[in-house]
Amino acid sequence: MTRVRLTDVAKAAGVSPATVSLVLNDAESRISDETKERVRRVADEVGYSPNPIARSLRTRVTGTIGLVSDRIATTPFAGRMLAGAQEVARENGRLVILVDTDGHPEIESDAISTLVNHRVDGMVYASMYHRVIPAPAGLPAGTVFLDCRPEDGGYPAVVPDDYAGGRVATQELVDAGHRRIAYIDNDEDRPVAAELRLRGYLDVLSESGIEPDPALHVFSPTSAAGGQQAAADLFALDPAQRPTGIFAYNDRIAAGVVTWAHRHGIRIPEDLSVVGYDDQQLVASELDPPLTTVSLPHAAMGRWAMEVALGLREADIASPHLMDCPIVRRASVGPPAHLGSARDPRATD
Repeated sequence: MTRVRLTDVAKAAGVSPATVSLVLNDAESRISDETKERVRRVADEVGYSPNPIARSLRTRVTGTIGLVSDRIATTPFAGRMLAGAQEVARENGRLVILVDTDGHPEIESDAISTLVNHRVDGMVYASMYHRVIPAPAGLPAGTVFLDCRPEDGGYPAVVPDDYAGGRVATQELVDAGHRRIAYIDNDEDRPVAAELRLRGYLDVLSESGIEPDPALHVFSPTSAAGGQQAAADLFALDPAQRPTGIFAYNDRIAAGVVTWAHRHGIRIPEDLSVVGYDDQQLVASELDPPLTTVSLPHAAMGRWAMEVALGLREADIASPHLMDCPIVRRASVGPPAHLGSARDPRATD
């Protein structure tokens, strides 16, 4: 179908192309209201729409925001960040151009260069998990870091408050009356979040007058299978040493703990309380019983990053914005009970 041009509108309205341009761009002029109304009516009737490329060259606004990520578009753990960012962009008449690099530096470099050359109005650089990174070369000033922060600062950034999240998870167990609380930690690549959550766990124990037991700090792959093995290791301890509450680094580890407990006659929460982290969709709420967990605020972080990229809110480039990680209470936490009545899992392992 032939594109309707500005000159076609001018001919149909009986005015010059310059007049059409002034009217449709709401420019200051001495054109009469009658002529303006006629030009707009004719433009609608003939189906004219402005050329976005030509308009962007004039206004230096393309209506697009670039979003470069490692894997958030292909992971079930962080997709809500993209949804939050796109929601804000859509509310403000912007289109998000997403490039998922799958962690390849060459693709990332090409993506940044291409988006800059296409004159996007802003840029968001996102990670699927909380980490500290060197700022990639070529990022324009004002790029917003989402779920990561540049090691040398200089850019606005938003990350989850994982220290506070570790505290709230541990406090939930302390408030329920638990004293022997285990932390199943991430043993894979020791991300920033692992250290922050561990600090939160240890600080709450200390403030509650609980001496941390090194035997209750165990490490696991971030999977259900890892959680099962970690639970087995914890319950291989002498009965007096075993935990009555477990804080797991993520919901997948917690799911493994719950599965192992069911298989060995350990009731949740009557015999063992469990708190996860992430509030992962199709995991936390689907366990039996549903898992009490700490929510990673992915959607809220995505919204915050896009609002900053669009200039809708201010941000401090000297330090990242810490997004609150709230507790989501379900049915996996209760008061501690003596586990001596539960079947000793070592009898059949």
